[in-house]
Amino acid sequence: MQERLGELLVINKLVTQDQLQRAVEEQRRKGGMLGSNIVELGYLTDRDLVSFISNHYGVPEVDLTNIEIEDELLKLIPEDVAKKYQLIPLERNGATLRVVMVDPSNIFAIDDIKFLTSYNVETAVASESDVKAAIESTYEAEDMIFDDDILDEFDDQDMEVVTEEDDLDMGDLKKAIEDAPVVRLVNFILTDAIKKGVSDIHIEPYERVFRVRYRVDGVLQEMMRPPLKLKNAIVSRIKILAQLDIAERRLPQDGRIKLKLGKNKEMDYRVSVLPTLFGEKVVLRLLDKSNLQLDMTKLGFKEDQITHFKGAIHKPWGIVLVTGPTGSGKTTTLYSALSDLNKVSENISTAEDPVEFNLMGINQVQMHDDIGLNFAAALRSFLRQDPDIVMVGEIRDYETAEIAIKAALTGHMVLSTLHTNDAPSTVNRLLNMGIEPFLVSSSCNLILAQRLARKICTECKEPMEISEKALVDLGVKADKAKSLKAFKGKGCPICNDTGYKGRIALYEVMPFTDSIRDLVLNGASSAELKTQAIRDGMFSLRMSGIEMVSTGVTTVEEVLRVTMAD
Repeated sequence: MQERLGELLVINKLVTQDQLQRAVEEQRRKGGMLGSNIVELGYLTDRDLVSFISNHYGVPEVDLTNIEIEDELLKLIPEDVAKKYQLIPLERNGATLRVVMVDPSNIFAIDDIKFLTSYNVETAVASESDVKAAIESTYEAEDMIFDDDILDEFDDQDMEVVTEEDDLDMGDLKKAIEDAPVVRLVNFILTDAIKKGVSDIHIEPYERVFRVRYRVDGVLQEMMRPPLKLKNAIVSRIKILAQLDIAERRLPQDGRIKLKLGKNKEMDYRVSVLPTLFGEKVVLRLLDKSNLQLDMTKLGFKEDQITHFKGAIHKPWGIVLVTGPTGSGKTTTLYSALSDLNKVSENISTAEDPVEFNLMGINQVQMHDDIGLNFAAALRSFLRQDPDIVMVGEIRDYETAEIAIKAALTGHMVLSTLHTNDAPSTVNRLLNMGIEPFLVSSSCNLILAQRLARKICTECKEPMEISEKALVDLGVKADKAKSLKAFKGKGCPICNDTGYKGRIALYEVMPFTDSIRDLVLNGASSAELKTQAIRDGMFSLRMSGIEMVSTGVTTVEEVLRVTMAD
């Protein structure tokens, strides 16, 4: 708004053209916002400037001096984002987040906050000095700084690294790098993540900061900031464990670490190294086979949903598709289906990228695009291997979709995934790929969409007041909204003060009934398919979420975050 603000102030005779020119020159010389330079030169007071912006843009002005901001709100908007856009979160009401900004006309900042938080954004205005002071006082400067004492309680005696070829003796490794703090720190990060139930570790270098973040229950949390001088050593240590080239720092690399912890515990880490502006970023995906849930009855299905799903996968032929974004649990659902189908009498082959867990009795093939082994090529080979059941990691293109559907129509059971928002829109995705409607209609048995919602921590769970309007906006029927009791997690050491611990799957199961097949043949839209599926008894993702709220499993905010309105 910089140039526009100056013009507005001149038009409204709050500053002269000469004063504006001097303020612009001052801004060029020392930076900062135009408004703060006008205030510093004494042409306007903070109060007058904020009042003018408030009146002109129709947003309320807020005095931040005595306002306490909840920790939960600060977690929604990271400190670097708050500083970048000169804003601070003030309060949250249902699906709306109110932020106080120096520049409430900055639509790029508002769009970024919407994308970052998944909330609607309302703005208020305060002076630049007040917003800066609020950011500095509320975001703890020393938060998450790495403490050398953190390693004192860590014992890595029972830990060893296992390579694919042979067991690597941790004792020999320790002799070579005795008491090296980098070794102990990397070992601590790898094992601490297991204890905290982490799904991904992000190790990220920036210009002045080196940080480690954990993804817990689908949400990233900053855990520590090791010394910046250890950046290259830590990354190189991880690359050595993953058998990657430590001399290559310009190209992305992928590897794997296998850890043996004690006698019975094994953990796999999938390692991805990416060159960034200030060094290499490392992301490790934790693959804990002991936590893989293969019992379908424990995944969160409603009784009729699991009946439909089991019925579809146990048919002699056809295709069953599982859809959802990355990290929504599709692989777990497919593995649980394969586990249920895995019998001596069945020949099962899977094409995966990557193979996340090894399953006894199932022929799993790792994709290698660089040598031409992609999903389509693997699927063609499977069909020459006398298969009964085939699982394709993902249908990404027309070729794979065509072979999968032809396999389903020639007497094979095919399981696969797609990236779509809900079950009905999957049909349109297949049609847009070029698959004929009659092929989709005759081959598909069922489409399942899913999301993962965080569960309320049982240790600090408490009732909460929520307006009937917020519940009705969520999709709860008006008569049910009056009696529905909502809960939230207060925050405790068990859940790391987040109020959430663990996740539950929300499912949308759409069997291909005769009415759905007719609509597909007639080229119906996703909306028409959804309406008919709900008439046929389908529970949408939002409806599944509402049921989880009504039973006190999750919160309204979490359902809003992971589902779209019907």
